[in-house]
Amino acid sequence: MSRFSVNAHRMLLSGAAAVLLLAQPVFAEDVSESSILKALTPAKTRSLSIGAPQPQVSPAEASFVDSVRNKNSRSLSTGERTRLQMVAETKPNIDLAMEFDYNSDVLKGKALETANALGKALTSPDLQGQTFMIAGHTDAKGGDELNQKLSERRAEAVKRFLVTTYQIPAANLISVGYGKQRLKNTSDPFAAENRRVQAVNMLQVKTAGR
Repeated sequence: MSRFSVNAHRMLLSGAAAVLLLAQPVFAEDVSESSILKALTPAKTRSLSIGAPQPQVSPAEASFVDSVRNKNSRSLSTGERTRLQMVAETKPNIDLAMEFDYNSDVLKGKALETANALGKALTSPDLQGQTFMIAGHTDAKGGDELNQKLSERRAEAVKRFLVTTYQIPAANLISVGYGKQRLKNTSDPFAAENRRVQAVNMLQVKTAGR
């Protein structure tokens, strides 16, 4: 084979490798402590001449969030789950890959690493004292009821870990499960990125008077 042919062959292989790397799906956002902190920290309030001010919490939203603080995910009604999602839509959030064993809510391996990164971020000075929603999501495999209960168990497992390991007050963490209702990748319902835990900064500080 000529030197030109060898070089061309190498270039072809390199190009193919690059295409393969670019084609790899990104299942979730970076789960380092710093990336979680960045995603959940509200943007600084800016003047209208420069940009939009940071989102505010209405009295109605604050009252609703207070009403569900001490409920576990299993006791939330369908209406409360829906309203929580509506309140969370405009708030700082991040999707975190949480790979559990089949039908399990035990945190281990990568899921445990992610939970630790989340705990470190939530206890940082920039986020300490804020209220967070911990939402569990599954892929589309299995029935609605099974996935709903599984997502609730996993959200509760993450909350329990954050409370016991990082001493985050339970009232500052609202766990909720959405089963397979809110797929991240609707074109591939069974995709890994659908199996996730979403953390949302509800932009509300838990005060002693609440």
